[in-house]
Amino acid sequence: MSVITRSKRRIAFFAAAAAAAATAVTAVSLTNLTGAAADPVCEEVLFDDFAYDSASDPDIDARGWTVRTNAGGPGVPGASWPASNVSFPTVDGADSLQLRAATDGTAGGTSHAEFFQERKFYEGTYAARVKFTDVPDSGEDGDHLVETFFTITPLDAPMDPDYGEIDFEYLPNGGWGEQGPILYETTWETYQADPWVADNIHTSQRSSFAGWHDLVFTVSDGHVKYYIDGQLVADHSGKYYPETPMSINFNLWFIDTAGHSGGTSVYNQQVDYLLHSADEVLSPAEVESLVAGYRVDGVDHTDTVGSGGGDCPTPTDPPTDDDPTDDPTDDPTDEPTGGQDCDSATAWDFDSVYVEGDTVVHERSAGGDPAGPKSGDGPHLWRANWWTQGSEPGWTPQWTDLGAC
Repeated sequence: MSVITRSKRRIAFFAAAAAAAATAVTAVSLTNLTGAAADPVCEEVLFDDFAYDSASDPDIDARGWTVRTNAGGPGVPGASWPASNVSFPTVDGADSLQLRAATDGTAGGTSHAEFFQERKFYEGTYAARVKFTDVPDSGEDGDHLVETFFTITPLDAPMDPDYGEIDFEYLPNGGWGEQGPILYETTWETYQADPWVADNIHTSQRSSFAGWHDLVFTVSDGHVKYYIDGQLVADHSGKYYPETPMSINFNLWFIDTAGHSGGTSVYNQQVDYLLHSADEVLSPAEVESLVAGYRVDGVDHTDTVGSGGGDCPTPTDPPTDDDPTDDPTDDPTDEPTGGQDCDSATAWDFDSVYVEGDTVVHERSAGGDPAGPKSGDGPHLWRANWWTQGSEPGWTPQWTDLGAC
């Protein structure tokens, strides 16, 4: 989750975008939004290869990016967000965005990093090649770190119904009640900070994702679908589907300092490229082809989002000889089943207290109201991630779905 600064130019964009949306949706775009992936039309695309000199490069602001420097959440209260924590080194032979986070276990000695685009993106395809890390570049390991790629709409008030957020969040050392590496895909309806109330849905993979990974999510036809290295890992829908334009963000931050063991630890996350194709559903393979085409053409940046027109790059087959990383050890597309463990688990009860590791059987509701209609998914086995009471399995991050019973 991120706190972002709004800009005046976004107001002008919304006025133009609203008029355009009311009068000019092409038949090709409609087909792509509601059907299978088709040949890219490239009408409104943002592609950035992060070929910048430094965090003070004037092209950053000119192209709608912001290097965050303001204090605030998320993360350790009192931590800083210096511009120097954002850089653009060559990593594994490619120009890259690099985010740095460091901590000595104190708020004053903790710094985070964030780099984000203006808020003008809604339905379509979002893609980035991201290098996650499990260990610090220097110092002791064990900190509760969050490595991200996400979109967000600012929260105007507690439980704001127009809030939206779509997250890839990797926790290499756990946190939020988790003990080991975990990658979350989380789609938000809204939240309240005090007292904390979260209205979201999430999917997760409990394994290491250190190294380069191709991350894609599509927002279309009432569904937010997440892909990792070409594999569909999550499909979120219903009330969690975003209602408003969002910004595109990358940030690196510490949940707390509870896992710190001494000295100063420094962590880095890198991003190879960012691609967004508006109002168009692309397959991961089509994303690869588009990115390769832009690079063949020598294009390190293009942004036609909101302009109503753009050109596709030179057609290029997706690369086949540059596998960035091993696949996750657990195939996240396999549908888990609760099996015999369902027989020994009790039925979930709203008033009961559950602690980490407790299992229950429950068919989640259709709309997040346990007393309302059922989803039709059938009973599933759920495991509590931490202490919880009154949080319905299937609608809150306190529970992990172990599969159908």
